[in-house]
Amino acid sequence: MTKAYAAPAAHAPLAPFELTRRAPGPHDVRIEIMYCGVCHSDLHQVRDEWGGSIFPMVPGHEIVGRVSAVGAEVSQFRVGELAGVGCMVDSCRTCPSCQDGLEQYCETTGFVGTYNAREIGTGQPTYGGYSQQIVVDEKYTLRVSDKLDPARVAPLLCAGITTWSPLREWKVGAGHRVGVMGLGGLGHMGVKLAVALGAEVTVLSTSPGKEADAKALGAHKFVVTKDAEQLKAVNGYFDFILNTVSAPLDLASYLNLLRRDGTMILLGVPPEAPQVHAFNLIGRRRRIAGSLIGGIAETQEMLDFCAEHNIMSDIELINVQDIDAAYERMLKGDVKYRFVIDVASLG
Repeated sequence: MTKAYAAPAAHAPLAPFELTRRAPGPHDVRIEIMYCGVCHSDLHQVRDEWGGSIFPMVPGHEIVGRVSAVGAEVSQFRVGELAGVGCMVDSCRTCPSCQDGLEQYCETTGFVGTYNAREIGTGQPTYGGYSQQIVVDEKYTLRVSDKLDPARVAPLLCAGITTWSPLREWKVGAGHRVGVMGLGGLGHMGVKLAVALGAEVTVLSTSPGKEADAKALGAHKFVVTKDAEQLKAVNGYFDFILNTVSAPLDLASYLNLLRRDGTMILLGVPPEAPQVHAFNLIGRRRRIAGSLIGGIAETQEMLDFCAEHNIMSDIELINVQDIDAAYERMLKGDVKYRFVIDVASLG
C-alpha cells in the first residue's frame, strides 16, 4: 500500500489515504516521490469547481522523485535516477496531435490527467503526487537533471511548461517585447523563461508592491495597471502578452497594449467568459490565442533548458498535513510563488 493524502469529497478537508499502485509493466517506471508542487488547479478540482471530480481524489501533477524500478523494456530510465511526472500520464498516442508530440491536445480520448482522470482500458481513477509513489509509462515520464534542486524543479512540471510552450510556439526571443500579466506561480516562471530566451520582459500587475520582486526575477520593466498614465505609456508596445490571470478582467484595455500583429496568449481561466469587441482586434490585426500545458517532448526540452540556465521555481516547502492551510493562503495570493509538498512528511 502507498500512503497518500486525499480529498474524500468536495469541500472536505484532505486526509490520510492509502492506495495500491500497479506493479510496473514492461514499459513502466516506478518513482518514489520526493516532492510534489501544489497547483491552483488542485484546489479547483478538490472543490469540484470545474465539475466531474472523482472522489476520493489524490491531487498533484508536479512530481519529482527517484526511480525505484523499471520494466524490462524501459530504455530511458535507470534505478536511482531523478525523474518527473507532469500533468498527464497517457493519451491515445495515435491521433495527429499525439503523433506531433502535443499529447495535451489528444483528439481521440483526450489526455489522461495524472489525477482525477480515468485510465484508458481499465477505467480506474488516476491518483496524483500527494503520495509516496507513482507508476507511469516511460513515454510520459521526464528526465530531471541532478544539477537542480528537485524541490524547486517540481513546479516546472506545470507552471514551467505552461509558460514555456507558448513562448516556444510563438518563437519568442531576442528583439521581442513581452508583457507578463500576473506575478504568481505561472507569471514568475513566464518572466524567468522569457528573459532567458532573450526577450525584453515587462510585468503588468495591479500591485505596486510587486515591482521589487519582478525586477529580482529578471523583469526589465514594471507597469502598475491601475495607473492610467503607466498603462498609456505602453500602449501599442508589446509583441506578446502572456496573460496568466484567472480573475475577471477587461481584456480590451490590455489588447490595446499590443502592437500591430501582436498576440495575447491566454493561460489563465477566468470564471466568466471575457468579452472582446471585434474592433479591438481588427484595428491592428491583433490576435488572442490560447495554450494548454505542453507535450512531453516540449516538457523535456524545457527541463533541459532550465538545467542549462539554472532556472527553478521560487517555492515554499510545506508538510502534506498543512495542505488545507496552503490552499487558503493560495487563494489570498500569499505564496512566493509555489507551494511544494515534502512527501517525506507522509511517512
